Amino acid sequence: MIRIEQLQKSYGSVQALAGIDLKVGRGELFAFLGPNGAGKTTTIRILTGLTRIGGGRVFIGGHDIVADPLAAKRQCGLVPQHVNLDSELSVLENLDIHGRLFGMPPGKRRARSAELLHYVEMADRAGHPVKQLSGGLKRRLMIARSLMHEPNILFLDEPTVGLDPAIRRRIWALIKRVQQDGATVFLTTHYIEEAEFLAGRVAFLDRGRIVALDRPQALMDGLGAWAVDRIDGETMATRCFATREEATAYSAAQDCGFTLRRVNLEDAFLNLTGKKVS
Repeated sequence: MIRIEQLQKSYGSVQALAGIDLKVGRGELFAFLGPNGAGKTTTIRILTGLTRIGGGRVFIGGHDIVADPLAAKRQCGLVPQHVNLDSELSVLENLDIHGRLFGMPPGKRRARSAELLHYVEMADRAGHPVKQLSGGLKRRLMIARSLMHEPNILFLDEPTVGLDPAIRRRIWALIKRVQQDGATVFLTTHYIEEAEFLAGRVAFLDRGRIVALDRPQALMDGLGAWAVDRIDGETMATRCFATREEATAYSAAQDCGFTLRRVNLEDAFLNLTGKKVS
């Protein structure tokens, strides 16, 4: 559904993307993971037609985004990083306007809006002004809006940023449901646990380059199963071990503070790039 060939983008002297190659299959839930400034949002903006491509080629649902941009855009739904709902309109009116922009006839707009409000568990809030909604409800409405025109691909750019853990997990369940219903989902995030829970495959992006691409568990298995964070004053160093016994033996020999835990995806990213996801 998504094919990227040597994708490049620069802003003046700053190279945001330095030649990315990537394929994402139909029905896949794929995650881009990286620190702020790695190029995640630039990638999504190019794939959804919001930013002009700098070099290379991109195909969305088989359509070249340069040669046939309208056909490519019709394949896509987008949930941007920042809330961009019309706060003065109601929940239902926000969905209706989106349907109008995609040329949906009135009857289909009404039916699809009712279906999606039930889907995101907001049917009882159809007439509520958006400005009265909580952050979590606004995110759910943005997902519903992105699905109005029945896109084949859903792009999610930091969809749970700023939400508390309980609401974030509710959004995760909704994202999983979207994928299970047949959509391809392309997710950018800097929440480690989000990528671990949701994604079938993960790409680590650093300085505009993909430095690793695999299943989350495979990336973690390359380091071991257990990690010890050794805390000495204001510094922390992490070592990974294949077994808990090895990790425990190492911990027992330390003369400073430490934490014993399971290896996570951030350990794999840190091992490859020398920096934390933030």
